Formats: sequence, structure tokens, C-alpha cells
Amino acid sequence: MEINLFLQTENITFNYQEVIKSVKNAFNLDYAEDKVFSLIIVDKEQIRLINKQYRNLDKPTDVISFVDREDDYIGDIFICADLVKEQAILYNNSEEWEFAFLLIHGILHLSGYDHKNDEEEKIMFEKQDKIIKNTNIKK
Repeated sequence: MEINLFLQTENITFNYQEVIKSVKNAFNLDYAEDKVFSLIIVDKEQIRLINKQYRNLDKPTDVISFVDREDDYIGDIFICADLVKEQAILYNNSEEWEFAFLLIHGILHLSGYDHKNDEEEKIMFEKQDKIIKNTNIKK
């Protein structure tokens, strides 16, 4: 798994590079073997604009994935650093755990998993839970 990282905000107070490394190590390579994707970390306004343009929802979201299958490239994941911080407080998680959770969620989407119905959700969320436990990142 290769991740092209683009940091478009300064609003990160934790070691996101260590979290990314931990997620890469914990991720079962059956899900994304030899795959490349871009991870773009943005602020609330940037993700709101992306959400409005591509999903016609004029509100920020925590993570959004765009599948783009071309050779080994599988797409782009946008994570909102502001919402990582807010949701960590709201759900009583560490920012590291919240960021890892959103990254894993995005990678699973790029790998073909979804949660549009109960059956898909169960499969995807079980994989998500297993992977995040393997990161050993504290909640």
C-alpha cells in the first residue's frame, strides 16, 4: 500500500504520520495489496466545498472517498482535520484513534466495501473494527 499524502491544513496537533504508518501496518493486505491512493487532509471549509460539489450536500463531512481505478491507483481520501478534533472530543476518543478510524473507513471504501444496506454495513464495519484493533492506537 502506497499513500500519497497532501496536507492542506495546519490544524493537526497529533503525529498523523505515525498513525498512517500504524494503519498501513495493521491493514490486511488482502484488502489493498499493491494499491496506491492519495490522502488529502483538509479543513472544514475545504471539505464542505468538496461535499457540496460532488454530493450536493452543503455541509462538512469527516471523510469522503473517491474511487478512481487506474492501474494500481484506487482513488482519493479526504479527511477533515477539524472534524477529527471535534469528533474525538464528542466520542471521547483520542485524535489518533479518530483519524485512524476515518482513514481505515476510507481505504475500505476505495477497496470496494460500502454500507448502503445492513448486510454491507455489517461486513464493512466488522473489517473496520478488526483493522483498527490491529493498530493498537488507544481510544
